[in-house]
Amino acid sequence: MKIKYKLTKKDNNCNARLGVIETKYGNYETPMFMPVGTLANIKTLVPEEVKNEGAGIILSNTYHLWLRPGDGIIKEAGGLHKFMNYDGPILTDSGGFQVFSLAKNKKKDITEDGVHFKSHIDGSNLFLTPEKSIQIQNNLDSDIAMSFDECPPASADYNYLKNSVERTLRWAKRGKMVHNNPNQALFGIVQGGAYEDLRKLSATKTVEMDFDGYAVGGVANDGESKEDMYKAIDYSIPYLPENKIRYLMGVGEPIDILEGVERGIDIFDCVLPTRIARHGNAFTKYGKINLRNKKYERDFTSIDSECDCYTCRNYTKAYIRHLLVSKEVLAGRLLSIHNIRFLIKLTEDIRKSIKNDNFIEYKKQFIKNYGGCKDEIK
Repeated sequence: MKIKYKLTKKDNNCNARLGVIETKYGNYETPMFMPVGTLANIKTLVPEEVKNEGAGIILSNTYHLWLRPGDGIIKEAGGLHKFMNYDGPILTDSGGFQVFSLAKNKKKDITEDGVHFKSHIDGSNLFLTPEKSIQIQNNLDSDIAMSFDECPPASADYNYLKNSVERTLRWAKRGKMVHNNPNQALFGIVQGGAYEDLRKLSATKTVEMDFDGYAVGGVANDGESKEDMYKAIDYSIPYLPENKIRYLMGVGEPIDILEGVERGIDIFDCVLPTRIARHGNAFTKYGKINLRNKKYERDFTSIDSECDCYTCRNYTKAYIRHLLVSKEVLAGRLLSIHNIRFLIKLTEDIRKSIKNDNFIEYKKQFIKNYGGCKDEIK
């Protein structure tokens, strides 16, 4: 069964919208945050823990799984769901972002055929094409596959971006032609930086190819301003169909999620919740806090009094700080559970506000509270 999307409601005061994604694993409401399991696992957690905190779709990475253990091995195992024991929908990205961010020494040769680059693992020569990316994702048997695109740096100038957009469109067409997994949805990706005409060009031409869903890509890059990120969304959304999923790639800061929802985005993903957890940081309604700070040594309250996650129901800041300074792995696990649940709960609350046509008020109150923490984050 290929996923289906149904738009169920739009907020009366902005572009925020409610929807339902129908899958063979069940139905999932949007807006939604998708935890990232780059290497076929959400770092330090088992699938049951992720699902217990309300996760629906999760994300895995094509590039990394291509290199280790190899998409052929995963296909032999019966596909990614069986391989990682996740009984729920999975989205795989195309590998494009990793090619441009992780390539050894960042040296790469972009041609019309694809990208030549060196493995970040051992420096071996690799070549990834639109066809190869789709073939890998077909083998992984994810529920949603992404088109192979070029992800230019935030510093790229207009002429570079224009050529990049046009090449990405050609790559999207090539990838769609070889996609042959009837149970797997294929999404197109809109690029174009913060240029309105390039975003319009990319969006309209990508939509003409009739993908199953659409992503706004090329955001959350190093050096990109928040203003440019929001422009990229604003310039893309008007040209995307209402009856298909809209995905903002690589975004997981709470305020950015709110800004994306207000502009009409449905789903988000980011490694942020587990990454900051490994450094001792946690989301709270008043902002991020660093539990390594000594002030939490005798703080016997939960991370967030309004959080219903496993960690907040059972453990205190003082205990988690003890684990952190003792370099116990459990600290990262407990913080990852909390941070993932925090973002999932955020999207649950967002959905409630849209149903009640008070999303704008909810957003304003959340941002007011979220700026209240002056903790030092590392």
